[in-house]
Amino acid sequence: MASLRGILFDHDGTLVDSEMTHFEMWETILGEYGAQLTQACYQRHYAGIPTSTNASDMVSRFAMPVSASQLVAAKEELNRDFLAQRAFPLRAGAYDAVTGCRAAGLRTAIVTGAGRAGVDMTLRSYVLSDHIDEVVSGDDVVLSKPAPDCYQLALQRLDLPAEQCVAVEDTEHGVAAATAAGIPCLAVPTAMSKHHDFSNAAGIFETLDAAIEWVMTEYRLCRP
Repeated sequence: MASLRGILFDHDGTLVDSEMTHFEMWETILGEYGAQLTQACYQRHYAGIPTSTNASDMVSRFAMPVSASQLVAAKEELNRDFLAQRAFPLRAGAYDAVTGCRAAGLRTAIVTGAGRAGVDMTLRSYVLSDHIDEVVSGDDVVLSKPAPDCYQLALQRLDLPAEQCVAVEDTEHGVAAATAAGIPCLAVPTAMSKHHDFSNAAGIFETLDAAIEWVMTEYRLCRP
C-alpha cells in the first residue's frame, strides 16, 4: 500500500449539511413558476449535482417557461443571500476530521463542484483556513463533477500523486469524479444521497468519524 500524504474533502454534504437548504432554494424558485419540486424528486435527481446541470434538467422535466441560465441566476442569488448571513452548519465530525488529518501530517484540500463562496464562508466561520492547504471549486474548472477535472487540479496544486491521496465524498457523482482521477474515495452518504450507487467507493461509512478512523487505522497514522 502506498503511503498516504493527502486527503481531499468534498464540501456540500460532506463537510457541511447543506442539501436541505439547496432543496428549499430550488423549491422556492420552481414554485414561482407553478412547478412543484418534492423532496423525493430532489433526492432522486438533483442532490449533489452542480447547479447548471440541475437547471438544465429542471427546464426539461418541468417544462419551464425560462432558460436554464435564468434558473442558475436565481439559484445563485438565493445562495448569495443565504451566505451573506450565515455559513452552512458543519456535519458531525467535520471539524475534527479536517484538523485531525492536518495535525497527523496530511496535506488537506476541499474539492467542490459548487462555487467558491460557500467554502470561503465555511473556512471563515469555523476557523478552518489554517487547516486547509488548497481549495478547488467549480469556478476553477470547465467540467464539474462527475468529471475528474476538479480532483486533477487539486492533485496538481498539492503536488501529490493520486495513489498517495484519499478523497471523501457523499454522492455518487463525487465518488465518480475522484475515482476517475485515480484517487481512492470513501463515501459518507447523507439522507439525500443514501440511495446512490457507491459501488466504486473504497469504503462506505455511516459517519465522517468512522471514515477518518478507517483512514488513520488503514494507513497507520497517529492522531496528535
